[in-house]
Amino acid sequence: MGIKVVSDSSSNVFAMPDIEYQSVPLKIMFGGREYVDEPGTDFEKMVLDLQDHRGPSTTSCPNVMEWLNAFAGHDEIFGITISSGLSASFEAAEMAARQYMEENPTAKVHIIDSKATGATMRLIIERLRDGIVGGKSFEQIIEDVGEYFKRTRILYALESLNNLANNGRVNMHVARVIGALNVRIIGHASDEGTIELLHKCRGEKRTLKAIVREMAERGYAGGNVHIDHCLNLPAAEKLKALIKADFPDGNVGIGPCTGLCSYYADKGGLIIGYEVS
Repeated sequence: MGIKVVSDSSSNVFAMPDIEYQSVPLKIMFGGREYVDEPGTDFEKMVLDLQDHRGPSTTSCPNVMEWLNAFAGHDEIFGITISSGLSASFEAAEMAARQYMEENPTAKVHIIDSKATGATMRLIIERLRDGIVGGKSFEQIIEDVGEYFKRTRILYALESLNNLANNGRVNMHVARVIGALNVRIIGHASDEGTIELLHKCRGEKRTLKAIVREMAERGYAGGNVHIDHCLNLPAAEKLKALIKADFPDGNVGIGPCTGLCSYYADKGGLIIGYEVS
């Protein structure tokens, strides 16, 4: 029994030390193929195949049964999902939580809508872990993470909006114009958890500087940062160096996007999750 943290795979986290943790996979479908967002899947091949693909593509979130299977055998469960403004994963997790507690009357399940994805979800998962390892009660962790959630932010730096446009996440006309102009886009999450475009930048150097400036303007003062990249480790490392130059006390981690985030960020994209004071 005991306590467990479960996230959908848009967190880009397949393992978390010191706690019981599980990722439930989203899926990406195109060209008659299905890529499951789980360890062992060749995400680089998926991204490159997508670039050559000229037809429709779709994604699907974990269903209720997949969430229930992840919850099984535990008394206290924290679930965290990609923004409900981008996916039905939160709705499925909520339905699973209600069913699980009906079938297990002593169990407690708390589902968190991250209003984000990727790196920001990792920040929240790590906060959950810290509460569990620190011996806090279920209710104390809910309160603590609820307050922490208010201090998390997300930025996107994207070289392509094609997959987002194909799934209705951004305007198709905007995506085509951005592609024709060969510029990079910086965006963030709205209050509803949808993607809002902030800046258009030409060149990597200007884009990375604009990210650091945007973080500072939104309240970053040297806390935790996670940078997830889609086949673009050099840019992630350059961004880390820029952040550390301005905020030497910043704790900056770098990791790869897995399936779902690779699909939306596309090759070269960055997802930055950070804390504000």
